[in-house]
Amino acid sequence: MLILVVGPSGAGKDTLMEAARRRLAGDARFRFVRREITRPREAGGEDHVPVDAAGFARRRAAGAYALSWEAHGLGYGIPADIADALAAGRVVVANVSRAVIADAARRFPVRVLEITAPPEVLARRLAARGREDAQDVAARLRRSVSLPQGVDVVTVMNDGTVEEGAGRVLAALTRATESARPA
Repeated sequence: MLILVVGPSGAGKDTLMEAARRRLAGDARFRFVRREITRPREAGGEDHVPVDAAGFARRRAAGAYALSWEAHGLGYGIPADIADALAAGRVVVANVSRAVIADAARRFPVRVLEITAPPEVLARRLAARGREDAQDVAARLRRSVSLPQGVDVVTVMNDGTVEEGAGRVLAALTRATESARPA
């Protein structure tokens, strides 16, 4: 099963996914995907594979990505080899844009793991990052993108400690392994 992780900026997706990845290290049932992003490694953020814009375009045209999209001036790609991991019965976990969910659901068995937090928590986290001014933070909080109809969605509320949120994510991933097993 392909677990598509989505959620608003400030929800703590990267933090919780990293905590879950560390806890599940060595568990062959799971593969946590490192995205390829047209952003230098030293720019910070999630652990990703940096690729320049020309390389991204070439790789995309050559079919190197199972899923790809552009957002906020950057290109993002999920490696095509996830199909091999899925065929081997593994649970593949990938942070994606909501824009690729419908495409992914047509091609793979998917579940959406939506990580979110209350608006006041999101606002506080976004302000603490210091990347945007108050007006930009408010605009992000107003932005709402719905999920496609008919997709299995599990929502994790990340309004407590990292340990609490990671525990909720682990519970959701464990449920995914149960439903991914053949009957």
